[in-house]
Amino acid sequence: MTPSPAGPPIDLRSDTVTRPDARMREAMARAEVGDDVLDGDPTMRALEERVAAILGTEDALWVPSGSMGNLIALCVHLERGDRFLAPDRAHVLDQEVGTAAWLAGGMPRALPWTAGPGVPGPSDITRAVSRGGPYFALRDRLLCLENTHNAAGGTVTTPAQHRRLTDTAHEAGLLVHLDGARLWNAAVALDVPPAELAAGADTVQVCLSKGLGAPVGSVLAGGTEFVREARRVRKMLGGGVRQGGILAAAGLVALERAGRLAEDHEHARLLAAGLADRGWKTDTPQTNIVMLPADDPVHTVSVLAGRGVLTVPTDDGVRMITHRDVSRRDIGRALEAFPPPG
Repeated sequence: MTPSPAGPPIDLRSDTVTRPDARMREAMARAEVGDDVLDGDPTMRALEERVAAILGTEDALWVPSGSMGNLIALCVHLERGDRFLAPDRAHVLDQEVGTAAWLAGGMPRALPWTAGPGVPGPSDITRAVSRGGPYFALRDRLLCLENTHNAAGGTVTTPAQHRRLTDTAHEAGLLVHLDGARLWNAAVALDVPPAELAAGADTVQVCLSKGLGAPVGSVLAGGTEFVREARRVRKMLGGGVRQGGILAAAGLVALERAGRLAEDHEHARLLAAGLADRGWKTDTPQTNIVMLPADDPVHTVSVLAGRGVLTVPTDDGVRMITHRDVSRRDIGRALEAFPPPG
């Protein structure tokens, strides 16, 4: 007998589906604002300074999305036709509708995962970087890292791994940009300050709407000169905001809640363990993403949706992400909806 939904849908599609709670909405309503394009917004500036302090960078810039933050970094770091390196299946390669090539003018090269899921090794960088050649050879300029790596299942790169990669990149003459959309999850999983995971990167992008619960927004951080140029590029891309403090206020509240991501990680482990008990093959997640291999991912997603559990198909399975709006009880309800494997 097919179980029917016992309540509202359990949305495991992404940790971006969370909605602002009453405290966050009140902070947004009471935010002190100005015109950020003309002479600055005080709440926006407070958020940018707070994130720069957390990441250990000189300055930071609020942007509407993580994808825009990554694109701005590539636009500033690359000249048209330059090549950039990134781990295979990185978000900047597969999930940003080709803007790295279309708008930033970069030629991508994917690096294999030789140091763990989602993580290349130093030798992958040195082998990939062009060593001279004729004038028409590709010019390597940038390494883009991702922590946590979304497509690998929210896997983390440790501070030691990260530093080896950034050191190798710099020795090869590359700049380093870190896509830290879920850097907060990596920091909580490893119990280290986010600055340890950003050290060595020339620029860092972090999201406030993934896991932390803000309705919109990311922050792009780096040196003072970089941020000055990034602000110009943001305007070119239509990302200038006026009374942005309303959105920045939500980000400031979100930052206070980073520690609770440990609860999401625990719920992901409970979900994976429960699936294993039901005969499904899945790895223990490092953070809040559960990857479930499936022969027909689209069909599996459809069946689960009919039973009140919303998920996302991937190339070889089903992705589920726990978040602050999914309770321990919801995990139990979700497990009851899963059909037998096969």
